[in-house]
Amino acid sequence: MLKIWGRRNSVNVQKVLWLAAELGIGYQHVPAGGSFGGLNEPSFRSMNPHGRVPVLQDGDFAIWESHAILRYLATRYGGGSLWPADPSAKAQIDEWMDWAQTTFQPDFLNGVFWGYYRTPQSQRNWPAIKDSVRRCSRHIELIDKILVKQPFLGGNDFSLADIPLGTLLYRYYELDIEHSQAEHVEAWYARLKRRPAYQEHVMVAFSELHGRLAY
Repeated sequence: MLKIWGRRNSVNVQKVLWLAAELGIGYQHVPAGGSFGGLNEPSFRSMNPHGRVPVLQDGDFAIWESHAILRYLATRYGGGSLWPADPSAKAQIDEWMDWAQTTFQPDFLNGVFWGYYRTPQSQRNWPAIKDSVRRCSRHIELIDKILVKQPFLGGNDFSLADIPLGTLLYRYYELDIEHSQAEHVEAWYARLKRRPAYQEHVMVAFSELHGRLAY
């Protein structure tokens, strides 16, 4: 049976758990990281020398980095449904996966979620936080223009393209920050929230992280 290592309130772990549920894959979840610890154990470091979660263990094979795990699971267990074999279709999905990780995630997760939510109020850098919120708003406005033409980021159907950004949207919309008017993004988000796997693995309380720079 597959094993997925990580804590459920980590957005990168949530990406993997969400996909596993969408694919109907049986797995054992092994809590690790944060208050669970275990990341410096030799057995864990043998799977991921960087000591980070998530890690997927499939038999004797272990893989780290959330998006690498997503692609592996979709290829091995998805039958081409969420990450097609056609190179051009696959590339269009990869574009959004990589954009979410390299553009939106740093601005939101580092700049807003860490800078605002996880930082004690007395230590917050408000000019930097407001700048990150503005950048996130611009990203959302860009996505809104894409979703005018299609119901999901990758086109007409749910795919891996939706998972990286979709995972972040829950916290983005739950935070008490300024949000751009983006009716098509909000409609897409509503579609994601109706998915049982999203409800179970992404719509997870994160209040224990408030004001905590270290877990």
